[in-house]
Amino acid sequence: MKASKDDKVIVIRRGDQVALKYLHGGVPYKPYVSEFATPSGVNVLRDAPADHLHHHGLMFAITIDGVNFWEEAKTPGTEKTRDISEPQLDGKTKAIAFRETLDWIGPEGGKVLAVEERMIALDGAIENVSLLTWWSTFSLPAGKDSAKLTGTHYHGLGMRFLESMDKGEGFLNAEGGKGVEGTNDKRSLWCAYSASAEGKPVTVSCFDHPKNHRHPATWFTMNTPFSYISATLNLSKEPFELKGKDKLPLRYGVALWDGEVGAKEIGKVYEQWIKLYP
Repeated sequence: MKASKDDKVIVIRRGDQVALKYLHGGVPYKPYVSEFATPSGVNVLRDAPADHLHHHGLMFAITIDGVNFWEEAKTPGTEKTRDISEPQLDGKTKAIAFRETLDWIGPEGGKVLAVEERMIALDGAIENVSLLTWWSTFSLPAGKDSAKLTGTHYHGLGMRFLESMDKGEGFLNAEGGKGVEGTNDKRSLWCAYSASAEGKPVTVSCFDHPKNHRHPATWFTMNTPFSYISATLNLSKEPFELKGKDKLPLRYGVALWDGEVGAKEIGKVYEQWIKLYP
């Protein structure tokens, strides 16, 4: 794999194919992964569809101190990049990774409500799977005593799929739950979705790390009128208060396969991921 970076985008390629594209500059409200592809090069993400312009591929957003960073409504919050590193290769994990510092800014007066240290890595250590790891560590800016984290039932790390992947029945979780009924608003180590991406079968699975707050994650899934998945902290029912010098570290994985794979293979890769990042 090789990577390039300019003032707007980081692109990681596997050979001549785009494996991952991350938009960080020139975005109005939040940086995000706009493209993420299977090992054969099939992208599964959709960016800013007409029905929900605020859906940006793979993105992280919640509500902080009553400011909604997800919907990009009339008075949205902004996740503003303060600094972003050059992508570098990690010899141990064979991953290309980059770090980013973001200020989560409210709509009035440019007040910083929270600071996020983000890192994203694309691994090459596991064969036949594209594996992305997303770290987000939240803290308070200088002079701020606390921040209240809330949100709707889908606020968290969310993923909007290609239109061709919509309305599928292929949701599955680590506890054997199937379909939306068996996975939505359910806690699980991981949650997966299989569908056809432009005529090619693919499987997507999101992982929740055992060291995450409120592990295992509460998942949001839907397939009508479109398919979506989010790993959440269940903030709609259990708000979280960040205080003083405390930090909230979060770690998630996203794995992609060509073809439809089942719980056994997903669970195997989940365990390999944990060993890569204990």
